[in-house]
Amino acid sequence: MEQPSLHEWSRYTPRQRFQRYAYFALATLVVAWALGSVNIVWAWVWDAPNQMGDLFSRMVPPDPANLDQILSALLDTVNLATIATALAVVLSLPVAYIAAQNTTPNAVTLWIGRFILVSSRSVNTIIWALLFVAIFGPGIVAGIVAIMFRSIGFLGKLLGEAIEEIDPKPVEALQACGASHFKVVLYAIVPQVMPTFFAVSILRWDINLRESTVLGLVGAGGIGVILQGAIDTFNWQEVSTVLIAIIVLVVAGEVVASYLRRKIL
Repeated sequence: MEQPSLHEWSRYTPRQRFQRYAYFALATLVVAWALGSVNIVWAWVWDAPNQMGDLFSRMVPPDPANLDQILSALLDTVNLATIATALAVVLSLPVAYIAAQNTTPNAVTLWIGRFILVSSRSVNTIIWALLFVAIFGPGIVAGIVAIMFRSIGFLGKLLGEAIEEIDPKPVEALQACGASHFKVVLYAIVPQVMPTFFAVSILRWDINLRESTVLGLVGAGGIGVILQGAIDTFNWQEVSTVLIAIIVLVVAGEVVASYLRRKIL
């Protein structure tokens, strides 16, 4: 009796394997071209571990002489992030409403909302800070406006997507009963997006707390001002104190954000 032939199983066909190898080769060529086109001083790269060790040795032990100023700057940083987040939440609500396809009044308002979201998220917070420092001058006001502008795109996009994903049945039911547009929004849309609203607001506050620690490097207030001053004067022991304070602040912000998410959500 003739035995049936046994075929070795293969996940990919020869054509698929060839395509995968071609993609890998192309990616390798692109990476090699990118490295070749960048002006890298490799001597500095190989010497980096020695320089890092020397720098860290200068940062030990931390100098707590200006601890009171550092704590005051940390408080300013928290206030900066909190105020900017609150303003961004308020301003992002109408943007999210007109950027959602199922609630925007017409195509013009849809594209206006989408343009605001894209333009806000396309510019980094540091760039916004540089712009508003030139407008408002150095200080915390420039930092608040910079973080607010950056946050509007983040909050508006996520809230707009949440609005687009709502269940349309409650909306249709209220419209069939003759409810006004305001009541449809208040009783059919808002309850469905409320969990997302709180979640993204807390998340954005946590992100803004981290971003606000570096805005002082460009003169936009916060703990970054003291950090930049310590770096400029080569006071590396104070730099280490500021870095430890920033780490503690970020960890505390993460703990607070996690607690709020558990309690609210």
